[in-house]
Amino acid sequence: MGLGFKILIWAKREPTDFIKRGLVKTFPRLHRYCFVLTADASLADDLAQAVCLRALEKSDQFQEETNFDRWIFKIAQRLWIDELRKQAVRQGGGLLNVNDVDLVDLSPDPEASLLNREVLQSIMALPEAQRITVLLVYGEGYAYKDAAQILDIPIGTVMSRLAAAREKLVIAYQDKTRVG
Repeated sequence: MGLGFKILIWAKREPTDFIKRGLVKTFPRLHRYCFVLTADASLADDLAQAVCLRALEKSDQFQEETNFDRWIFKIAQRLWIDELRKQAVRQGGGLLNVNDVDLVDLSPDPEASLLNREVLQSIMALPEAQRITVLLVYGEGYAYKDAAQILDIPIGTVMSRLAAAREKLVIAYQDKTRVG
């Protein structure tokens, strides 16, 4: 199949239809990523909605060879950074404490629910840059290279953030097990 034929097939498809299908498939992961970015369920809802709108608005710019997940996560990252900048200008910004957020787990197992909440609280206690990197690599399973592309940072920075996050999580776990 020649390149011209591929372009013709792509042109015949409605880009917004492809984006809509991709958003439906990716939305749970997108929402989870937005929650880690914002540390607030309500803000995560708003950010996820804004990402969906922006993706639909920019559907004509999506290229067939682009990884849809990375494209969506990149939009989320940029919109959140823009929002933080706006907040800093308006009111000085700031995030809510993770303990103030009601985390809902639909899992029927109370022990798993408690463990999930503890793990998420530990991750949410990390600095924002580490928290987001941990989610992308360990939560979403992205390779270091892919996470670096999504975050627009060098791969070495991804590795450094993960190493620092692991160290902080180990220390937090050791402190918790010594006390409790």
